[in-house]
Amino acid sequence: MLVVACIKQVPDTTQVKIDPNTGTLVREGVPFIMNPFDIHALEESLRLKDRYGFHVAVISMGPPNTVVTLKKALAVGADQTVLLSDRVFGGADTLATSKVLAETISQLNQKEEVGLVICGKQTIDGDTAQVGPGIASRLKYAQLTLVDQIQSVDLKTKKVIVRRKLEGRHEIVEAAMPVLLTVVREINHPRYPTVPMRLAAETATVAVWDNKVLKLDENTIGLKGSPTQVRRIFSPERAKGEIIGDGVNKPAETANMLVDKLVQKDIVSL
Repeated sequence: MLVVACIKQVPDTTQVKIDPNTGTLVREGVPFIMNPFDIHALEESLRLKDRYGFHVAVISMGPPNTVVTLKKALAVGADQTVLLSDRVFGGADTLATSKVLAETISQLNQKEEVGLVICGKQTIDGDTAQVGPGIASRLKYAQLTLVDQIQSVDLKTKKVIVRRKLEGRHEIVEAAMPVLLTVVREINHPRYPTVPMRLAAETATVAVWDNKVLKLDENTIGLKGSPTQVRRIFSPERAKGEIIGDGVNKPAETANMLVDKLVQKDIVSL
């Protein structure tokens, strides 16, 4: 049975730039890394391989240089990798991206049954957390988000039990496979590649699939199939704070000054 890890190559910088004409990411001159949340998705896939004997397939949609990131997945123990790279995939939003990834998983399933798909909670460049659930919706898989622990997988009954990290509490959920999980960083500590595996990965072959393989309608993928576009990325502007009084030596006086300020701004009333 196959577990599919979806990873993305993202800019290793906070200075993300968007092309004003196309609304797409400017990649020239920017170093790239594997999305940090996806590192944990990959690690959890490898742990399922170690524990239950799954085969691990890692897929990513991106430009040709994404091969470097996929070889890093091979270096830590992935069994196969697929790079989805074609000009018609370029400029995709989350809707179009999920369609390409879902079709890829569907084709992998024709060769070996897919039991789980694991994605990072979100990417650090988009922060939408939409692609994972989008894949699950297209494949009609059960989806469990914000997973911080896979408690058990029963291959006979094809059931998985996970723990979800919610605000102020945890939730234990059981789902039937195939199932898609999105994971948080707390789920594991990623492993490091050994020197022999790293050297082997350097000469390994990454399968590259274009749209001739997937045979998707070009009007439903890439920029043409994206109803949303990023027009601008910016850091939120925050007003400078104000220090009031001496709360150490004159706490009562400072408290009174704070109350007066809140009243003036109509935040509280007396």
